[in-house]
Amino acid sequence: MKLWGGRFSRDTALEAENFNASISVDSRLYLQDIEGSKAHALMLGKCGIISTDEAAEIINALEEIRLELESGSADLKNDAEDIHMNIEKLLIEKIGETGKKLHTARSRNDQVALDLKMYLREEIHKILKLLTELEALLLDKAEEHAGTIMPGYTHMQKAQPVTLGHHFMAYFEMFKRDMGRFRDCLKRMDAMPLGSCALAGTTYPIDRKMVADILKFSDITQNSIDAVSDRDFVIEYISCCTFVMMHLSRFCEELIIWNTEEFGYIEMDDGYSTGSSIMPQKKNPDVAELIRGKTGRVYGDLISILTVMKGLPLSYNKDLQEDKEAVFDAGDTLKSCISVFIPMLASVTVNREKIMNNLKGGFLNATDLADYLVKKGLPFRDAHEAAGEMVKYCIAHNKELIELSMDEFRKFSCCIEEEIYEFLRPEVCLSRRDTEGGPSEQRVREAVLRGREFVNRFAEAADQ
Repeated sequence: MKLWGGRFSRDTALEAENFNASISVDSRLYLQDIEGSKAHALMLGKCGIISTDEAAEIINALEEIRLELESGSADLKNDAEDIHMNIEKLLIEKIGETGKKLHTARSRNDQVALDLKMYLREEIHKILKLLTELEALLLDKAEEHAGTIMPGYTHMQKAQPVTLGHHFMAYFEMFKRDMGRFRDCLKRMDAMPLGSCALAGTTYPIDRKMVADILKFSDITQNSIDAVSDRDFVIEYISCCTFVMMHLSRFCEELIIWNTEEFGYIEMDDGYSTGSSIMPQKKNPDVAELIRGKTGRVYGDLISILTVMKGLPLSYNKDLQEDKEAVFDAGDTLKSCISVFIPMLASVTVNREKIMNNLKGGFLNATDLADYLVKKGLPFRDAHEAAGEMVKYCIAHNKELIELSMDEFRKFSCCIEEEIYEFLRPEVCLSRRDTEGGPSEQRVREAVLRGREFVNRFAEAADQ
C-alpha cells in the first residue's frame, strides 16, 4: 500500500503508476534526501516533537540506508514513486514504527525543493572548478601568444591587427562573467525551504533555522507558498549553463574555421579528431563540432523548464516533476563539454607562420592610414575618405597599401611622408593600440597578470 494511500479505495492503475513515477530520474538525489532527512530528524528531536532516542535511531538508520544504496544492497522501487518515498519506505522497513515519524512537519513539496537546492549547490561548485581550470589554460595560451599578431575580424572579414593572446583573453572575459553568474545563482538559492510543508507551513513547533544551519544555508525561505512552488533557481542554473555552452560553441566554431585548410591557423590534435568512413584523407574536428551541437540541447533544457513554469498556478503542481530531467541534462552536458574542451584546446597546435602570412590582404592597416592623416591635420572624415580611395586604388592595381610608392601616396594626400612605411607595418600598428583593454603585447601581458590574480583569488575562496 502507498504511504499516502489511506484515502484511496483502490490501487493506482499500473500504467498510471509507471507514468507517475520519477525514481528513474530523481534517484541521483538520494544523498541530498538522506542528509536533509537527518537534519530534519535531529531538529524534530531537539524540539521535542519526537524523542531524542527516536531521532538518533532514524539518523543511524538513514546512514545505513545511504551505505546500502551506495553498495547496491538496497533497491529503489518504481512503485514507491520517487526518491523521497523510496527512502522513507526503506527506513520503515528497517526500524518500523519509528520510521513513520520522520515525515512529521514536512511534505514532499518542501523536501524536493530542499534536495534540488542542495544538489545544485554541489553541481555549481563542480562547474566553477572546471571553469577555473579552463580560465587558467586560457591565461597560459594568452601569455604564450601575447605577441602573435593575427588578423582581427568583423563580419568574418579582416579588419584590424590584433594578437592571438588578445583573442584568447576575450574568451577569458566571457567565462569570467559566466563564473560570476553561477556565483550569483548560488546566492539566490541560499535559502532553506524545509518547514514550508505542502504550502502552508506546519502547526508543530519546529526550528527551521536549526535545519538551515546544519545544512549550511545562510537563511530560510520567507514564504511557504513561494518556497514549494519556486523553481527560479532551477531556471537560473540552466540559464547559467546555456551562457557557458554558448561561449564554448562560439569558441569551437572559431577553432573549426581556423582548422580548415583555407585558414590553417591551427591544427587539431589527432586525439580530438576523427576520420571519414569513405574519404581516407579526412581529419574532422568532431569533438569541437559535437560541443557546438550540444549547445542546442542545453538551450532546449532551458526552454523546457520555462515552458513548464509559464502557466502554473500557486502553489505546488505535479508539472514540477519535469524539472529534474532538464536540470540534470543541462549540468551533465555542460560538465562533459568543458571536461573535453580543456584538453582539446591544450593540444591545439598554432601555425604562427600561416597566421603571419594571412596578415597580407584585407588592408588591416587602413584605419591606421586614416589615423596617420588625422595626425597630419586632416579631419577624420576626410582622412577616412582618402584612405578609402587609396584602398580602392590598391585593389585595382593588386597592391598592398605599404607597397605604394611615395608618388602614388601623394596622389591622394600631399602630407604623406616617408615615415608612412614604418607607420603601416603590422607590428607597429599593433604596438600603438596600447589603451587599457587593447591588443598590444604589453596590454595583453597586463591582462594575463590580472587574470591570474582573479583565478588565484577565486581558487582560494573556493577552498575556504
